[in-house]
Amino acid sequence: MALTVSASTAPPQEENPARNTQHGQNARHGQNAQSIRNDPNAQHAQHTQETQDVQDVQNVQGAQDAQDAQDAEDAQEAQTAQKRRGADTRALTQVLFTQLKQLEPGTPEHDRVRGALIEANLPLVRYAAARFRSRNEPMEDVVQVGTIGLINAIDRFDPDRGVQFPTFAMPTVVGEIKRYFRDNVRTVHVPRRLHELWVQVNSATEDLTTALGRSPTTAEIAERLRIGEEEVLACIEAGRSYHATSLEAAQESDGLPGLLDRLGYEDPALDGVEHRDLVRHLLVQLPEREQRILLLRYYSNLTQSQISAELGVSQMHVSRLLARSFQRLRSANRIEA
Repeated sequence: MALTVSASTAPPQEENPARNTQHGQNARHGQNAQSIRNDPNAQHAQHTQETQDVQDVQNVQGAQDAQDAQDAEDAQEAQTAQKRRGADTRALTQVLFTQLKQLEPGTPEHDRVRGALIEANLPLVRYAAARFRSRNEPMEDVVQVGTIGLINAIDRFDPDRGVQFPTFAMPTVVGEIKRYFRDNVRTVHVPRRLHELWVQVNSATEDLTTALGRSPTTAEIAERLRIGEEEVLACIEAGRSYHATSLEAAQESDGLPGLLDRLGYEDPALDGVEHRDLVRHLLVQLPEREQRILLLRYYSNLTQSQISAELGVSQMHVSRLLARSFQRLRSANRIEA
């Protein structure tokens, strides 16, 4: 019997979809590239697009560089303006000290010039007070204390010694602020919530003392405020690190009303009247144009650039007129009424 042997056939190879897809993409890219090489218009369009992309990048970079340059210019201008204001303040301070030296202490003219010196140098106090910002005290209180040091420095300053007033005054201002923190402010840090609660405990203690005719117990204070006795005790302990007398509390020692009822108050409007009167005394010695420049500079608080725009003259001319005004005031023998 003859055996028939069939030829074996290889199994069909399975197709790889991913490989076919990649092959198709490569083919299309190749066709596109070939089309671009064969089509001059397509080559020109591609070159134009690439050039536009480069220009866009350059424009963005140029705009960023221009903004950086403008920011630097603005910062430089602000720094220059700050230095100019400082120079103007020093010049005015020198003029006022010259006038103050020629006036009799206790006279209205002397008090007005002294008040102008205080007003002109308040930025020095604010600068010194900012150094103590981390102490968590109201900045307004620190500035008020520093102003006391400024007044003491003004009363003791001798312009004939050749020392700049800010150099002389700064240690006095800082020393007054440090003394305030040493003598009046708590030495142990008290959490904010505990400090606020201590104010309530102190007030409740005073109310209960008045109502009961005796010092209240811890339990009575806790019941009044609806808090735990432990919190009351913690507040009392915290209060020992911060001694403060209520202005509304009656003075048991002398039987008089509270301090608040016996203290006078200061009308802020009076300061404005005094300062305007001082400006009038100073400016009557100057030509009308220089009077206006000084009013714009120190009454309206305009910068030299703003004054130059207001008057339609150059900033350099405004600076020269200010310098001339200071020179005329220095040469004056006294303030004319």
